[in-house]
Amino acid sequence: MSEWSSICHLDDIVINSGRCALLNGEQVAIFRINDVVAGEEKFYAVNNHCPFSAANVISRGIIGSIKDKIVVASPLYKQHFDLSTGQCLEDDSVKLKTYNVRLIGETVELAA
Repeated sequence: MSEWSSICHLDDIVINSGRCALLNGEQVAIFRINDVVAGEEKFYAVNNHCPFSAANVISRGIIGSIKDKIVVASPLYKQHFDLSTGQCLEDDSVKLKTYNVRLIGETVELAA
């Protein structure tokens, strides 16, 4: 069973952008996405550490979509990571750790 941690207020994450937070000493990139097709907001969380640049920058990446996947492009070398799975689209051997995200009222919570 996962243990949930309160991370921030909903308004601390701008729609269609990312924000970095600490969870158990790890940097996590949390994304708040306005899914216009589904007509709802979705939240994703992945490790903030980019394995290609060895820098904690994923939360500052560019959000978009490739085919049916919501992705973030690393701001340094531009590799794309599927926000649902953490999988790098350009290199099948690379995958970011993902985290469970939920909204309780207006509080964003994470679990490993």
